[in-house]
Amino acid sequence: MKQLSEQQIILHGFNNLTKTLSFNMFDICYTKTRKEREAYLVYIDEQYNADRLTHILTNVSDIIGAHVINIAKQDYVPQGASVTMLVSEGPIDEDSPKSINESLPNSVVIQMDKSHITVHTYPEYHPDEGICTFRADIDVSTCGEISPLKALDYLISSFDTDIMTIDYRVRGFTRAIDGRKLFIDHEISSIQDYIPDDVREQYDMIDVNVYQENIFHTKCKLRAFDLDNYLFGYTTKELSGEEEKRITDALKKEMDEIFYGKNIDGSRS
Repeated sequence: MKQLSEQQIILHGFNNLTKTLSFNMFDICYTKTRKEREAYLVYIDEQYNADRLTHILTNVSDIIGAHVINIAKQDYVPQGASVTMLVSEGPIDEDSPKSINESLPNSVVIQMDKSHITVHTYPEYHPDEGICTFRADIDVSTCGEISPLKALDYLISSFDTDIMTIDYRVRGFTRAIDGRKLFIDHEISSIQDYIPDDVREQYDMIDVNVYQENIFHTKCKLRAFDLDNYLFGYTTKELSGEEEKRITDALKKEMDEIFYGKNIDGSRS
């Protein structure tokens, strides 16, 4: 039998609740020329290549108390990268019979096939303007008592983030010894509860939560705006007042569209 430490409820068998944290970050940049745009994409590809992403995901696994079973990683051409990790709640018995993938014991595949950590990156740019965006999608999905929310602070600090979209969902159920179903094994009112105060102060945040379905959603947009932080290859000293305003308006419009999830027609007031 398994016992939940927080609620002190005796479980019938294995805790098979699936907890999934989806963390999406966006970095926005402005380039004046095609050469600068290509240089930005090269910079992003080097900064967030498969090896560095693997290092980040390995740290996530350590933070949540999971054990890495297998890693698959890939850098793409012309840009982008992916990493997928299969993880388990407990250490792996090296004497277990192996599956077709020699790094993966059969017993773990059967019991822990819903525990994984993945990241995919998407550098892109506007075809007619100078705006470039970089998006990284990270999913931390665990089965058992380990919680992906423990890694949220580290994920935020690992990326240069202008906008974040964070989703957390608990799926399935586990069963108490008396047969009652438990659809969640911990208290949560908002994802913001798991974001440090100093980070929350830096962002405007919106929650959209469906408590009865154990679905939690938080969107974050950086409050401070310093144009120099968004220019790649030059500074505001090289811009006229008119150029500075035009670029500022374009960047803020781009950030608002991503944050609110819709296109905004017309210029900003």
